[in-house]
Amino acid sequence: MNKITFNNVLPAVFKGQQMQSEIWQTETCFEKGKLSLVIADSGKGKSTFCSYVLGYRSDYEGRILFDTEDVKDFSVEKWCALRRTTISHLFQELRLFPELTALENVQIKNSLTGHKSEAEILDWFKRLGIEDKVNTKVAHMSFGQQQRVAMMRALVQPFDFLLLDEPISHLDDTNSAIMADIMMAEVKRQGAGVIVTSIGKHMELEYDRVVKL
Repeated sequence: MNKITFNNVLPAVFKGQQMQSEIWQTETCFEKGKLSLVIADSGKGKSTFCSYVLGYRSDYEGRILFDTEDVKDFSVEKWCALRRTTISHLFQELRLFPELTALENVQIKNSLTGHKSEAEILDWFKRLGIEDKVNTKVAHMSFGQQQRVAMMRALVQPFDFLLLDEPISHLDDTNSAIMADIMMAEVKRQGAGVIVTSIGKHMELEYDRVVKL
């Protein structure tokens, strides 16, 4: 997939409102190989935007196109395949399994595609400063440590687009930079596009475009 297009999209919750937005009620495209930062104030639909890209919600007017295909025509099976091979996502709330270890949380996704070797994953743990947490249950880790685990999980699959929702909200600058380096190495290897959402602190990357939600 090379392009995600929002064509005059308006969430149902905003119907009847005039939106001052560079995404809602206009046409905007996110391209493979490009880095985009979506800046949003609270209550402007950031989580809604992510849900639309991932196919979790369809309560909107307008059209969302993956290349030339309208996503409202997609079956559940097609969405599942897309989330496994085409779009990867780091959730703001992470959605890790607290009863599993950090490594198990990464491997549970890696097992679907065999995208990374265990040695590569363990090297990420080391670089991110949590190699001592490999066999620790996620429930016993800090939120910042969990964010690093969630990022690794997002990277252990093929993708054309990587969607990151508030990826460094609980990280210091040093760990944010390390995570960005690991992420961008994988993004460049796959020639993927990146969409980062933020209501404040965000990854310091060389963005091709910044849009206001």
